[in-house]
Amino acid sequence: MKPVWVIDDDRSIRWVLEKALTREGIAFKTFGLAQEALEALKSETPQVVVSDVRMPGTSGLELLQSVKQKYPQLPVIIMTAYSDLESAVAAFQSGAFEYLPKPFDVDQAVELIRRALEESTRAAGEEEIAPPSLEILGQASAMQEVFRAIGRLSNSIATVLITGESGTGKELVARALHRHSPRGTKPFVAINTAAMPKDLLESELFGHERGAFTGAQAMRRGRFEQAEGGTLFLDEIGDMAPDLQTRLLRVLSDGHFYRVGGHQPLRANVRVIAATHQDLESRVREGTFREDLYHRLNVIRLRLPGLAERREDIPLLARHFLAKSARDLGVETKRLSEGAMSHLVAQEWPGNVRQLENMCHWLTVMAPGQTVDVGDLPPELRADATAAGESNWTAALLRHVEKALMRGESNIMESLAREFERTLIAKALQHTGGRRIEAATLLGIGRNTITRKIAELGIEEGDGPAKAA
Repeated sequence: MKPVWVIDDDRSIRWVLEKALTREGIAFKTFGLAQEALEALKSETPQVVVSDVRMPGTSGLELLQSVKQKYPQLPVIIMTAYSDLESAVAAFQSGAFEYLPKPFDVDQAVELIRRALEESTRAAGEEEIAPPSLEILGQASAMQEVFRAIGRLSNSIATVLITGESGTGKELVARALHRHSPRGTKPFVAINTAAMPKDLLESELFGHERGAFTGAQAMRRGRFEQAEGGTLFLDEIGDMAPDLQTRLLRVLSDGHFYRVGGHQPLRANVRVIAATHQDLESRVREGTFREDLYHRLNVIRLRLPGLAERREDIPLLARHFLAKSARDLGVETKRLSEGAMSHLVAQEWPGNVRQLENMCHWLTVMAPGQTVDVGDLPPELRADATAAGESNWTAALLRHVEKALMRGESNIMESLAREFERTLIAKALQHTGGRRIEAATLLGIGRNTITRKIAELGIEEGDGPAKAA
């Protein structure tokens, strides 16, 4: 694949994107001026262009026009400060693939570049083969429920609302729902509704007619038209502006829409899958999300579990992402030691699967040896590793449960609950020198409860002193 071109006169912006693209295994080339890129364009072509708007000499808008004249299908991402919003709108309406506001989140920038790369590949007519990263992995019971839901929906084109924390893989599930649906051979079009201002989003969703506004030099088809016969995935739907909610509701209600500045109704033959990490019921109560739109979207709801809810999948996912990173970078796959794996299983993972994947990319590039130990993990994960190691009992518990299940044992919960209570009470009594009231206070239970538990669990007989208080 050809490289991504990054064009910005700000060295720090180039440096940040260089590091991010290197980490992701994406080939790139950087330029400090638009004129330099235009000179290079005479003898070579990129896969995607990422350009600033305001630069000395040739501007990003002029670069965009030159690129589009020569390569109309080449995706161009425009970077701009919020104060340059007018320029961004003009660029977007003149054919830019997307715009990236400064200051930007690096993960968001990389995700946007990946989307542009996919679009560029499709536009070039190359066969689109789903990479391994598009597979949804998981053995946890919570994920099995998700897989069963996808299977039950395989013959349906019903509207689906996917909920879950950021980074849980909502777009992957949307793609799977599309791929296994009757519309699977038609386009899958995704858009993050929170990633752009209202005016841009309206044009992006519904398209616009030539002359609809300043800078609209040609008619543009929106995402509803691009997804004709297929699936339109609306990510972060909870952030959509109220007037756009009204327009979307109208499309879902009667199946027709108008381009911006248009007078001819167009039919929307599209299946809509929406996603959000927000509590839409609360937003409805607050009056920031239309109740009728909520009910239109919430035909079938599919909740994705956070990574902390499916810890037993962490080893499987980590090995998968390490192998993927190694393939992308053309290096040998790194392996996590048992200690490092246990440490990762015990983490909270607020960024969920996306955070785990990014960490595996980091390890592939930064870890010194082929076997990764706790000390090789990123600083934010190995901080307080000793203390975290003491809390790794959850990882040990998971392994214990897995072995018990494999052996076909019964009454697992009851036996583990007894062992858990016995350990807590015995240790608390040991700490207090056998003083039951003090131990009960520390544990947060009553005096009668600890007395009954001591008798039920047989703690007095072999687990330390149990003196009367």
